[in-house]
Amino acid sequence: MSDNTDKTSVLLIDDHTLFRSGVRSLLQRNPRFEVVGEAADGVEGVKRALQLQPDVILLDLNMPGMSGVETLQLLLQDRPQAAVLMLTVSEEADDLAAALQAGARGYLIKNIDADYLIRAVERAAAGESVLAEALAGKLFAHVQRGGAKPSAPVSELDKLTPREREILACLARGESNKLIARVLDLAESTVKIHVQNVLRKLGLTSRVQAAVLAVENGLGAGNER
Repeated sequence: MSDNTDKTSVLLIDDHTLFRSGVRSLLQRNPRFEVVGEAADGVEGVKRALQLQPDVILLDLNMPGMSGVETLQLLLQDRPQAAVLMLTVSEEADDLAAALQAGARGYLIKNIDADYLIRAVERAAAGESVLAEALAGKLFAHVQRGGAKPSAPVSELDKLTPREREILACLARGESNKLIARVLDLAESTVKIHVQNVLRKLGLTSRVQAAVLAVENGLGAGNER
């Protein structure tokens, strides 16, 4: 967090100076945010993240030198729970899958409107995953075509209780804790505990990773409820 604990601290990592300036101006018009730093490449971004310990990192995918995915992997080595949102022009399913499998908390396209970006940063800071419905559809289609390899063997899924498998299927559909609670008739606090248990048992660090794994293993199509 920044010194002002009422604000969400944000680090921008993008090689386009003008774009960084625009995002900084947008976020800092909102009193809930503080942009604590910027970096024009992955190497500098990792250094700045270690120095500043921001709540949320907005990371470009395609940068000269170290790629966004490589940068993401280094960021998560030091802070596995870091809230990193990819902010990119690429809508390619391969890029989307690679970023999510590497541990990104969300994947945003640069043409989103200002309000959506604000909500996405807020959700990421609160521990939620962020993925537009259109992109979720692309990810599902990509996996169905065999474009991604399962990230955990079926035996790993066998560690889960029937209720945890239901929770995992809900994560694959991109459902929030509140919606899962309503669908499964559980307390939201109970859902949160189940989600934490699912991540721990599968050795994952984010809801997005869990969703990717679930889709790759055929969960989330509606037959797990």
